[in-house]
Amino acid sequence: VHGLAMLPFYIYYSMFGFQRVGDQIWAAADQRARGFLLGATSGRTTLGGEGLQHQDGTSHLMAATIPNCKAYDPAFAGELAVIVDHGMRAMLVEQQDVFYYVTMMNEAYAQPDLPAGVAPEVIRGCYKFASFTPALDKEDSRVSPHHVTLMGSGAILLEVIKAARRLADAGVAVEVFSVTSWSELARDGRASATGQAFVTQQLGRTQGPIVAATDYVCAVPESVRAFVPDQRSFTTLGTDGFGRSDTRAALRAFFGVDAASIEAAARRSFE
Repeated sequence: VHGLAMLPFYIYYSMFGFQRVGDQIWAAADQRARGFLLGATSGRTTLGGEGLQHQDGTSHLMAATIPNCKAYDPAFAGELAVIVDHGMRAMLVEQQDVFYYVTMMNEAYAQPDLPAGVAPEVIRGCYKFASFTPALDKEDSRVSPHHVTLMGSGAILLEVIKAARRLADAGVAVEVFSVTSWSELARDGRASATGQAFVTQQLGRTQGPIVAATDYVCAVPESVRAFVPDQRSFTTLGTDGFGRSDTRAALRAFFGVDAASIEAAARRSFE
């Protein structure tokens, strides 16, 4: 039909993408292919019990090396909707020779509404999900003078939010950022050599040390370290190493990306 355009959506285990058929993905990029690669059961702890066979800790690291690949690790359906809408417009309306790699999980959890007006920030790579302030009276001696910023993506954002609630209960003021794309933040930072990177601007609205956690190797969040505001400590937590067969909770505790580990990292950063 004249004028009809179609985009392919290819869904597969994320482990079977860049780690298994990376040469074919690079060849598709070289041929200026368009479409969506949906990496299902992504991350190293999402698919419990499968061990190394299906657990993916590096696909976002590899995706970042392909110039026309836009890689996203959304945590919520609202983020995914924004990304797919933007991608379709970029490829079909604006005729950009890019393709999108989007990781997805197989966990059942609540899907909150996106904060108003954050769609452009979702596309650029991160937005403030929420602030968690201590519920204690200002005169209460238990109130901590500390502030901390927590960053997370994909499945591990849920652990970040749990850690934020625990810290707030202990009197710490917490800002939580959902990072939808570490690679887009890093690319923007490198392109902003004469200006201020988007992630620098976002973090500049917060106080205290920064802790970033993902379901991927630490090199993924480390990619934005150069753009962290001056004088702010930056701790990264990830799933370096081989996969293991166990429950999600046990895997996240083992790799140190569960809520308890994130909370502990935040407390260490105050020392």
